[in-house]
Amino acid sequence: MLKNYIKIAWRNLWKHKLFSLINIISLSIGLSASFVIGMMVYYEYTFDTFHPDRERIYRVVTDIQTPQGTNAYGGVTAPLRTAVNDQMTGVEASAYFYMWYVSTAKTAVNERLFRNPDRLILTNTQYFELFHYEWLAGNAQGVLTQPNQVVLTASKAKDYFPSLSPTEVIGQEIIYNDNIPVVVQGVVADFSARTDIIFDEFVSLETARQVDVGEQIFTESWGNTHTSSQLFIKIAKDTPVGTIKSQLDQLALTYTDQYRIKFDQVRHFGLLALSDMHFDQNYGVYNYDRIQASKEVLWGLGFVALFLLLLGSINFINLNTAQAAQRAKEIGVRKTLGGSKKQLIGQFMTETYLITSLAGLLSLGMSLWLINVFDAFIPSGLTPALMLQPQMIFYAVLLLVVVATVSGLYPSMVLSHFKPARVLKGDTLLSNKSSSMRKVLTVFQFSIAQIFIIATLLVGKQIHFMLQKDMGFDADTTAYVATPWDDDSISKRQVLAQKISSIPEIRQSSLGSMPPASYSMTSGLASRTTDNGEVKQQIQFLFGDRNYYNTYDLHLIAGRTPLNDTIREYVINETALSVYGFDSPDKAIGAQLTFTDGDYSIVGVVNDFNQHSLHSGVSPMAITGDFGRPEFTQFRNLHLSLPQDKDQLSAAISKIETAFTSVYPEAIFELQFTDQIVANFYQNEQRIATLLNWATGLAVLISCLGLLGLVIHTTERRTKEIGIRKVLGATIGQLNMLLCKEFLLLVAIAFIIAAPLAFLGLQNWLQDFAYKTALSWWVFALSGLLMICIALSIMSIRTIATAMRNPVKSLRTD
Repeated sequence: MLKNYIKIAWRNLWKHKLFSLINIISLSIGLSASFVIGMMVYYEYTFDTFHPDRERIYRVVTDIQTPQGTNAYGGVTAPLRTAVNDQMTGVEASAYFYMWYVSTAKTAVNERLFRNPDRLILTNTQYFELFHYEWLAGNAQGVLTQPNQVVLTASKAKDYFPSLSPTEVIGQEIIYNDNIPVVVQGVVADFSARTDIIFDEFVSLETARQVDVGEQIFTESWGNTHTSSQLFIKIAKDTPVGTIKSQLDQLALTYTDQYRIKFDQVRHFGLLALSDMHFDQNYGVYNYDRIQASKEVLWGLGFVALFLLLLGSINFINLNTAQAAQRAKEIGVRKTLGGSKKQLIGQFMTETYLITSLAGLLSLGMSLWLINVFDAFIPSGLTPALMLQPQMIFYAVLLLVVVATVSGLYPSMVLSHFKPARVLKGDTLLSNKSSSMRKVLTVFQFSIAQIFIIATLLVGKQIHFMLQKDMGFDADTTAYVATPWDDDSISKRQVLAQKISSIPEIRQSSLGSMPPASYSMTSGLASRTTDNGEVKQQIQFLFGDRNYYNTYDLHLIAGRTPLNDTIREYVINETALSVYGFDSPDKAIGAQLTFTDGDYSIVGVVNDFNQHSLHSGVSPMAITGDFGRPEFTQFRNLHLSLPQDKDQLSAAISKIETAFTSVYPEAIFELQFTDQIVANFYQNEQRIATLLNWATGLAVLISCLGLLGLVIHTTERRTKEIGIRKVLGATIGQLNMLLCKEFLLLVAIAFIIAAPLAFLGLQNWLQDFAYKTALSWWVFALSGLLMICIALSIMSIRTIATAMRNPVKSLRTD
């Protein structure tokens, strides 16, 4: 029976090649998108699932509530690492580590030099008690208890000592920053499964006493929180998480310092489950080379795949029900010869499964293409080989079965309900109910496509608005060069600044901290006593010399810049002026701001500029000098105003690199353009725009393929009518409009439905931006016009060809 079903199904597919091809292409697009997105979901949800007792492992994080809001920190205060063991119950194990930056690492045996080694942490033996590694050489007993010891992963050991086995690596020496020697104590295997615990170089915590970060690690002060200071704990069995949280809250309360009390701050230590860490957007993960995973993005991609699948299924339903009249005699004969309703449904479902299977095979090839299309969303470790995982094979088979069942069940029920007596008399017309269903599904199709078009236009308009908006400073012709972070002195930086300032193509240069807009900002609390009471405010800081203002074209609206580059005088922005209650810029000049270490003068007011993306408004800010000298310097970047001419720019960059290399021969030269930093603020929006572009194109393609199929069916069914009208004098334009008007009406209805839905959705999306473009009427009008033009073009391909036929041949049609 099954063999007979397959034979008949294949014959029908071959007989109606065009409709079969439309169905296969439509379904394959939706299936390929679903395969790729399914791979992404599986990939992202399988991070760190291999750790023993993973359900009891938590990352300790910090939330600080201020009058202005809550700030989230992935790090903790250093003394907490001992407190969780000494003052808490229910903690089975804990692991503290500090993410350490070194500029160079040199192997003693072959003097190989490595610049800026990453994924390096300072930790101790407790780390290997909580996270279990396979030891290839050495063992976990008593490891990293003494200064100047290091454990390497196998891959890192291979980098440092390519000709040595793991056992031979034991005892080898590595020198960090030319003055910190460490001896290899063990080699562990790299984690083979997906993980966010990516570290591959583990230096003993005691080594930190020899470097500046030792003060941050071994301090007894609970006042500071460092993002590099990380803590994981494993909760004992049968210990409620709430019990651990309440003890952490008590520690935060016990060790509240006067600084937090004065500025109305409340600190909380929280627990982030290891299973949630991969998706967390507040505290971040440790692999900065990959895009942070987002459940919201995965949900959005899932909806795109679902809509594309629905559009393909709708095409199948519409075309199969529209073709029902052509199979009416077959159904009537089958029923007359004893064919049951169950057998007919089986026959039609077999055809559906055959079409879906062919679409599935085609979608495998399309999936490889879509992986490149969705490259901005594809995690770097995801490869097509993931398709061969048993879980993915099961998902693919299940998806094919579900899609085939959903797509084929309704047409099968419609076709199997034909009455033999009516069919054999020639009454093969479908009910109005079936026709209405096709119209509803067609409207649904074009509503989805219309929403995608509107969203694409509006998101593109918002991105253009953000990139073109004046940030309040010169972002187009400025850049900065970062100097080695481990150098705390100013002397080499001043030498570099002098060399670069002599380059004739450089219009302005300055030493400072970060550019006016960046991801990294220093902030603190400052207060001022007014007639209405004390104003306490979290304020952001920039550090720059006197040339900083001219380099970035910042405009003083009152007062002056600081007298020199090291004096602690502040230039505040207009937002800070308002927050601290000054009636005018002139009244702020000479006023005092109170910090934890004293009162300092405001000497100037600068125009507002955007420090971050346009998602947020302008924050209160103060610009000051490098007052931390001689202990350390905040002037770690050299800022430049570059020429606009391309030839001059190229020459300038070459000279800048030459000067940089002469001062820092072992450092890596990298010039960061300010406008690129601003553009990077909107990477997520750019990714959304790319997704919408492709989703829109695919949705419109599927919808138009379905529309083309329905138009072909309609024109074939009305061939005689067209011939008669043409004989009676109807023009090609009139015939084209006659055949198209019904479908154009459906497209218009789809627009009426889609426009308000798109408006509400996009209005909600724009709420995330402090500065946003307008929901212009022309966006909706243009999208509606585009959809009508596309639909009319697709329909006219067939209707005009039909209208141009010889009416004699049309009237001969049987």
